[in-house]
Amino acid sequence: MVLIAATVCTKSGKALVSRQFVEMTKARIEGLLAAFPKLMTGGRQHTFVETESVRYVYQPLDKLYMLLITTKASNILEDLETLRLFSRVVPEYCTQLTEVEVLNQAFNLLFAFDEIVALGYRESVNLAQVRSFVEMDSHEEKIYQAVRQTQEREAANRMRERAKELQRERLEAAKRGQPPRSQVSFGGGFGSSNIANASSAVESIAEKIPSTPARDTRGASRSAMKLGSRGTDADSFVSRLRSEGDTAAAVATATAAAVDKPAAPNQKDVHLRFEERLNLVAGRDGDIQSFELSGLLTLRISNEQFGRIHVHVDNKDTRPLQLQTHPNVDKEAFRSAGVIGLKQAQRPFPLHSDVGVLKWRLATAGDDRLAPLAVNCWPSENGGACDVNIEFELQQPHLELADVTIAVPLPAGNPTVVVHQWEGSYTQKGRSLLWTIPVISDRLKTGTLELTVTPAIPNDFFPLTVTWTSETSLAMITANKVTSADDGSPVDFSQEISFHPDKYEIV
Repeated sequence: MVLIAATVCTKSGKALVSRQFVEMTKARIEGLLAAFPKLMTGGRQHTFVETESVRYVYQPLDKLYMLLITTKASNILEDLETLRLFSRVVPEYCTQLTEVEVLNQAFNLLFAFDEIVALGYRESVNLAQVRSFVEMDSHEEKIYQAVRQTQEREAANRMRERAKELQRERLEAAKRGQPPRSQVSFGGGFGSSNIANASSAVESIAEKIPSTPARDTRGASRSAMKLGSRGTDADSFVSRLRSEGDTAAAVATATAAAVDKPAAPNQKDVHLRFEERLNLVAGRDGDIQSFELSGLLTLRISNEQFGRIHVHVDNKDTRPLQLQTHPNVDKEAFRSAGVIGLKQAQRPFPLHSDVGVLKWRLATAGDDRLAPLAVNCWPSENGGACDVNIEFELQQPHLELADVTIAVPLPAGNPTVVVHQWEGSYTQKGRSLLWTIPVISDRLKTGTLELTVTPAIPNDFFPLTVTWTSETSLAMITANKVTSADDGSPVDFSQEISFHPDKYEIV
């Protein structure tokens, strides 16, 4: 068999995606494609049509055609088998068989076509192998990523060791009444020329040890190491590291100093962050199989005059929350008055870093009243098809959930999905139907989605997964006020709340 070209085209012969496998001019391919609609005969069921020089083997895909152009000497049975594989590949990457979707997935389709045919001849592959090859899951890449992360950890360890060494040197020099050796060289400053040198050092080291971006899970970034309460101290420390010749440590420290800054301009000098994560697995009947809520209150102080403060926490939650304070926090004051303060009252909280001061946890199962959102899925068989009704209901009226997405699995293959009723919006992506509701709150507590899928069975629609973001917390723990530890005067503060699910499934 010699396959000349594989094309996804419209019924008028307009090529959307075309891949040729032999030497042939563009004009010749366009001429063959333009001739294809003229050879179609109405009223007859065709799988192929021939001319004096080539054979067209095709299969309808809704309003499109999957078309193979082969030589007349090719084996028609092999042609049809190859056509079936091509016809299965197109729906694999195109959720809807429309011109727009085919154009959006053009590169994926071309890569898949190249895995099926090489130099005009069919490769011995199936759909699963084509999918695996196109994904290009590389073992060598994983090894490279592991080596890169190891190099970064080693650079960070060298930075810490160098920092300790220079700290000891500074303390010894202070005892002798002499400035450290590195300060003599640079005079404790960090001018524009030094900044330029540090920038060039960053670029040169970055080529050898590329950095891996970390997933941002907090509103304010953490620094790997605290090197002083002011930016000038950190800059001076970078200068001293560079004067000692430890460029890698200097680059790592400069990166840490750049990251360790307040993240948002609306944050005040005292900023509180309440973060909650939820892991929940529910059964199809609404029973809670597993439930675990974990929360963390972090404190960030950006001004040293507010280092000695008390945070007054109000716990209005009647459920059996497990509360745990940081070892340096006065536990008795928290138990009796809900006040978070340090045991050693004369010591201030650390500056310019997120300090976890309070944790809470709620773990239970079987109590469906704990769930923030109840999601019920009712699939019923209807002659090879399934009528599916999905309903959500807000269980906790004090919550407001934003960007709620309920992912509904769909059967394998290329099922027909017809949506009859919905709130919000929906879109089909791959093998899932994504139902999105902008806001679920006390004003909009419930909503339904009704659809029909053909062919399907009830088990095809599980497990459902739910995601959201929220600026309200499930556990009703809030901060009433912040006061000075010295005189009890009020301190202005800002706070943010983040509540989201790590895992929320209906199985």
